[in-house]
Amino acid sequence: MRKSDFEGLKQAMNEAIAYAGGEPGGSVTHQVTVATVDVRALRTRLGMSRPAFATAFNLDARAVQEWEQGRRQPDRGTRNYLQLIEHNPEYVRKALEKHTPPDRAAE
Repeated sequence: MRKSDFEGLKQAMNEAIAYAGGEPGGSVTHQVTVATVDVRALRTRLGMSRPAFATAFNLDARAVQEWEQGRRQPDRGTRNYLQLIEHNPEYVRKALEKHTPPDRAAE
């Protein structure tokens, strides 16, 4: 390792330590905002029980419970799906009905 490489790493570590200690510096930070869906409010607005909501939209009832109680957060794809349900639940239901395999239709 060249001395200049070592000095660069040393400087970066000192900046990281200063930042972690709350010192202002030349560090660039990024804040990411993740859209959330209030699953309980959505389900309540639709007038559905937790099992009925899970069944109607092909979701795991236990996962719905975890989301509602704040113990877990839906992943990005599921958040997008929940936003679709929130925006147009009837469209999602109809789309699922058209694509439900015959062996799952009785569930």
